Amino acid sequence: MSRTDVRKTYKLYIGGAFPRSESGRTYLVNDFSGALLANAAKASRKDARDAVKAARAAFSGWSDRTAYNRGQVVYRIAEVLESRRAQFEVEVAAATGASGAQARAEVDAAVDRLVWYAGWTDKIAQVAGAANPVAGPYFNLSSPEPSGVVAVVAPDSALLGLVSVVAPLIAVGNTCVVIASQAAPLVAITFAEVLATSDVPGGVVNILTGEAAEIGPWLASHMDVNGLDLTGVADADLATDLEAAAADNLKRVRRAGVEDLSASPALDRMTRFLETKTVWHPMGL
Repeated sequence: MSRTDVRKTYKLYIGGAFPRSESGRTYLVNDFSGALLANAAKASRKDARDAVKAARAAFSGWSDRTAYNRGQVVYRIAEVLESRRAQFEVEVAAATGASGAQARAEVDAAVDRLVWYAGWTDKIAQVAGAANPVAGPYFNLSSPEPSGVVAVVAPDSALLGLVSVVAPLIAVGNTCVVIASQAAPLVAITFAEVLATSDVPGGVVNILTGEAAEIGPWLASHMDVNGLDLTGVADADLATDLEAAAADNLKRVRRAGVEDLSASPALDRMTRFLETKTVWHPMGL
């Protein structure tokens, strides 16, 4: 007797849990050939608020961890992703039409990128900080600190793009709310399963699926969001509107633009969402 397939239900990822959208809405996700893959949750304004609340609650604990420990956690994400590579290769190929070799290359690049950022967690302070020369009997030291909660519009990339925007933020101590690629959201929720089993505290990364044009304005104008990464916004008018909304509470904004995410990573994705704290201290006699 043949058995019935157990179809996967794709939900949101908020606060370390996998809730359905409070609106109950879903949308169809097709593969590269137009065939139905699954239904994805369509996040609402309320879901976005819940995600920001979870990210804010997780921020103090995550940012207070030692840089070395954050590196261990990010490296652990790479370990779990590596152990599930076969599943991700299948999902990337289904979403994008990539060949087996191309899907393997994307998973390889995503794992390598996580390892790269894991190695920077306890080094970025030396690069972004400084001992400043001053005229007077003082030490003047500048050190980087995470901005807080960062909202991200992920690029239309099944896996590598998502990893490229999430890893640098959490490596330096930020928490984030990510709007996954609308065209390829299923890999993002499977990646959320990796996060949930990788020692990443609940709320550090929150992943919403749905329309950036609907969810983005609420995140951009949310007064408890400290930064906005528009990497995945292809619509110039939408990007301008989101930047204007972000100005209400002086969010740091990473502008949208054409970017080769397969290129070697740069420090800008970490330093863009760091603040600088400068301390004056008198010299001893």
